[in-house]
Amino acid sequence: MIDINPDLTAKQKRAFKYLIDDTTTEVLYGGAAGGGKSYLLCCYAIITCLKYPGVRGLIGRSKLDALKKTTLNTFFDVCNQWNIKAGEHYNYNAQSNIITFYNGSQIILKDLFLYPSDANFDSLGSLEITFACIDEANQITEKAKNVLSSRIRYKLDEYNLIPKMIMTCNPAKGWVYNIYKDDRDNTLANHKKFIQALVSDNKHISKHYEVQLMKLDEISKARLLRGDWEYDDSKDTLVDYDAIINMFSNIVDTGEKYITADIARFGKDKTVIYLWNGLQISNIYTMDMSSMVDVSNKIKEIQQREGVRLSNICIDSDGVGGGAADLIRGCKNFYNGSKAVRGENYQNLKTQCYYKLADMINKGQIGISTNDIKFKELLIQEIEMVKRTNIDKDGKLSILSKDKVKDLIGRSPDYSDALMMRCYYELGLNTGKYSVR
Repeated sequence: MIDINPDLTAKQKRAFKYLIDDTTTEVLYGGAAGGGKSYLLCCYAIITCLKYPGVRGLIGRSKLDALKKTTLNTFFDVCNQWNIKAGEHYNYNAQSNIITFYNGSQIILKDLFLYPSDANFDSLGSLEITFACIDEANQITEKAKNVLSSRIRYKLDEYNLIPKMIMTCNPAKGWVYNIYKDDRDNTLANHKKFIQALVSDNKHISKHYEVQLMKLDEISKARLLRGDWEYDDSKDTLVDYDAIINMFSNIVDTGEKYITADIARFGKDKTVIYLWNGLQISNIYTMDMSSMVDVSNKIKEIQQREGVRLSNICIDSDGVGGGAADLIRGCKNFYNGSKAVRGENYQNLKTQCYYKLADMINKGQIGISTNDIKFKELLIQEIEMVKRTNIDKDGKLSILSKDKVKDLIGRSPDYSDALMMRCYYELGLNTGKYSVR
């Protein structure tokens, strides 16, 4: 006989009520480390599978290997506590990564990492599930979460259920932060719920765990011990996270049109072309590795259709980009390593423009018109990498190098570089065309 008796904390009980009600579709259980997040997730998955024969759930994480080493072990622990026996009540197939219960219900273990070869998460295919659980949701993209959510429809009508998704995470800046922020500001949609979980809420945690958290650096303690979502993740960061998010809703000055283009150099890089209306990006164009003739023709096409002055076209002319610029006579050749204008104390022109960009974003003076979630995530990630370096030294102002950024995010910051070049036109007398102050 299976004795289901979850020993839940007060906050876990609250979360569970949302997971079984008739209105809530998404629950984010996030906060400090040791708050019992994975335990709650596994309890919900097991109880749902046992209560409703033949349903199909999914437990996902960024990487399957990490899921097997962490979340899956929590699943086994919960089963042992409830006397749910492997080989009798359930079977785990390590090859297919599927857990099958005696009543036909299943749990699929799934890798939710954003691979360049599967940018649209086609690997989820025609999957149909009854519920979804995402552990460490801060490590996946919002698009992965949205695609997975669209797959929750299996046997819902049969059991008179509504789609349910539970997500866990530690405090992090990203799309999960927006859920926390909406809850904090009392603007969170009624079908979504956020619950802050702290290590102090978990009566089952080892007394040594909190002691170990106390030994962490201040930023890590803020996140993992105190569950602080407003932590300052780096004194070197130039751009405020909320200001980055606000770019996609800002109402800014429009008028004269510009084109900025960052040209792909290597196989995985993208050519990124922005059409600007004043300080508003109105259109975004991307191209995989293409000939300079194709790239220049694309820019000319946009320029002629939109009536952009040749002098308002700025092209990254380092390396192969110079070839495209040569084919568009009258455009601005942007050389990243050239001297800062007016002799100002920056390492180079690129650094000067990035500092200007940071100031403009922080002041809400840049706007971007797009509904492309993937683009937003990539650009946000790149702008977060705009950080000071050598701030304790008296030399010229500098930022994290492109090579270092590539090491950190695994790709070239093409989207932010094309954004940065627009600021070249705003450097004149430190005001620019649109009087940015």
